[in-house]
Amino acid sequence: MEIEVASKDECGGDDMEKGVVGLSGGDERGMYLVWEDLRVVVPNFGNGHTKRLINGLTGFAEPGRIMAIMGPSGSGKSTLLHSLAAKRGTDIGSSNTGRLSGNVIMTGNVLLNGKKRSLHYGVAAYVTQEDILLGSLTVRETITYSAHLRLPTKNMSKEKINGIIEGTLTEMGLQDCADHLIGNWHLRGISGGEKKRLSIALEILTRPHLLFLDEPTSGLDSASAFFVTQILRNIAHDGRTVISSIHQPSSEVFALFDDLFLISGGETVYFGEAKMAVEFFAEVGYPCPSRRSPSDHFLRCINSDFDNVTASLIESHRIPIFYKERLNGHYGVGVYVISNFISSFPFLVAMSLSTATIIYHMVKFRPGFSHFAYTCLDLVNSIAVVESCMMVVASLVPNFLMGLITGAGIIGVMMMTAGFFRFLPDLPKPFWRYPMSYINYMAWALQV
Repeated sequence: MEIEVASKDECGGDDMEKGVVGLSGGDERGMYLVWEDLRVVVPNFGNGHTKRLINGLTGFAEPGRIMAIMGPSGSGKSTLLHSLAAKRGTDIGSSNTGRLSGNVIMTGNVLLNGKKRSLHYGVAAYVTQEDILLGSLTVRETITYSAHLRLPTKNMSKEKINGIIEGTLTEMGLQDCADHLIGNWHLRGISGGEKKRLSIALEILTRPHLLFLDEPTSGLDSASAFFVTQILRNIAHDGRTVISSIHQPSSEVFALFDDLFLISGGETVYFGEAKMAVEFFAEVGYPCPSRRSPSDHFLRCINSDFDNVTASLIESHRIPIFYKERLNGHYGVGVYVISNFISSFPFLVAMSLSTATIIYHMVKFRPGFSHFAYTCLDLVNSIAVVESCMMVVASLVPNFLMGLITGAGIIGVMMMTAGFFRFLPDLPKPFWRYPMSYINYMAWALQV
């Protein structure tokens, strides 16, 4: 896909800071997003055939307007949204082809304000369909932590950061539940609509010019769906470009959208103003009954047998919160592993001390506090190494099942070369003795 990394002069090297200025009323030029002949295919899809997910889509999105991407299940809504947002690890460069998720290939042009530019951090934000939040935090704490992660806190006063946090809470209508716990499966918390608004709030902290949303009303009742869409409309009319995939909205929700991109089987059915779609269908012989929702009517007209259509890009199931935040540019793998280790270190120490205390006296190891302390230190270091190793695996491996297999394989190899089954001098020297036993933390821990 022809999206080239823009220079600092083209894009502005401080997009995030500009977005923050926009909160206080800074006059920022809107972003026009244009896509031309966009195609996404999966080569060698079943018996060597090529599968087209979207085929030659062309359209544009303007600032100050909110666009709905609609279509039947499996029509390519999420594929188009991911493609426009350049998600799933697009290989961006000077070539005309970008690869997504392994063997998924995307071609075509995506232009930002008429230029081939990357949708880098600070310019665009993406709200996933799932509300991936920490249930033990309050709404205000969640936004505060996100603000300190994403805003240029070194160049901003504490008062200004707090002002952005409070302004975001007000804009998203979260003032009344700001100090309530988010909640989870065993802890009662805020409602589904409030969770969705919180997910959106986390992404608009940096005041991005482009906002992509994947079915933001899924799982919400009609009142919550209307309120969420109304807020998105207000965000768009504030000068930002909002593009959202949506599945079967009510009449009231549909009326809030300015533009409609209707697709079926990866092909364009209608693109234009949402209010003109009813007239378009009437002209081609499919008038909308007076008591039927326009969105329901459109989907009934274009729905057919899509059993063989692949609905979206190949999904991955990483650690949910880490994956969501890494996707939106909060931090990388290294920062995640280090911060996770630091936060869990007190628990590792407590677990190691309790385990070592029981085992040390049970098997009657050598007496003396120094020997006991050395044993505890050995156990703490071993557990810390294996946990950090598994965090690296979990953050890099595509899905949960593959993560389990990879982690178990690594631990199995470590156990084989640690000296549990054969003494180290008896191990075959190629590979098992050199270098595996020398890079094996278990081998060193047992020798200690």
